Amino acid sequence: MQELTSTFVSRSLVPTTYTRPQLRPKSIVTMAVCMDQSRKEKVVVIMGATGTGKSRLSVALAGRFSGEIINSDKMQFYNGLEIATNQITIPERCGVPHHLLGELPVDDSELTASEFRSVASRSISEISSRGKLPIIAGGSNSFVHALLVDRFDPVTNPFSSKPSISSELRYDCFFLWVDVSVSVLYDYLSKRVDQMMESGMFEELANFYNPRNSRSTIRTGIHRAIGVPEFDRYFGVYPPEKRHNVFEWDQARKAAYEEAVHEIKDNTWRLAKKQIERIMMLRSSGWEIHRLDSTASLRASSREVWETNVLRESVKNVKRFLLKD
Repeated sequence: MQELTSTFVSRSLVPTTYTRPQLRPKSIVTMAVCMDQSRKEKVVVIMGATGTGKSRLSVALAGRFSGEIINSDKMQFYNGLEIATNQITIPERCGVPHHLLGELPVDDSELTASEFRSVASRSISEISSRGKLPIIAGGSNSFVHALLVDRFDPVTNPFSSKPSISSELRYDCFFLWVDVSVSVLYDYLSKRVDQMMESGMFEELANFYNPRNSRSTIRTGIHRAIGVPEFDRYFGVYPPEKRHNVFEWDQARKAAYEEAVHEIKDNTWRLAKKQIERIMMLRSSGWEIHRLDSTASLRASSREVWETNVLRESVKNVKRFLLKD
């Protein structure tokens, strides 16, 4: 068996141009699948609420286990609003290849769970055929479920009031759940929204704003991303300007801005709670999900604490998983 910690061969960081998935697989996928029909491909899946550090952990593990990362966050699939959707930056990727990240045009229609199952499974086969480890990372648990279950029904909502979550998976999966206590995560997400606004999210949303789209009652794709509807309402009253000076705003405009930011914080927290609830539903349905407590590292903002509490435990368990027949 190859050394688990061998480094991957450097590849271009520029993603290939994305086109809507063709259901007929590429030849390399067929070859990879036919190599050994009796063994399932090994896949590591990193789960967690928004802001818990899934991307950070995925990059660290990919560097140690010669892995490549497949994005499973439906908003990060689009090429745009990198700050609002909190896409991992090129420097933060540390040279690790990322797939299905920032590839879909912003004006394209919403990617369905069936389409994600098709393109992501193709990525898994291609990565595995090169002797690399596929690592799934992202917060869209409906996409994760669609990708991994052996039998997928696109009509049924597996997370409905009567859950229909299957425990039969088509890959040999190891699940890592990066979890943070409710109080610490709530405070962190509120501060993160403020940091995102300071980092240019307001300007990004202003450039993205389109009065025609904002009047639509039905939102699809990236237009559903947290931040877009909240500031569409704001820009409907205060249209974007090429230059703006917060200190020149009147009280009404400042209040409208603060209300939009407050709504973003509330909706981000609702998303986090929904993600945690769905992970717990998957766990109670038979998915063997290993929980990692990242509360101390997030509270302390300490890399040392994170490496001790999260990374070291993850490396130990993933190594055991990969060595297992």
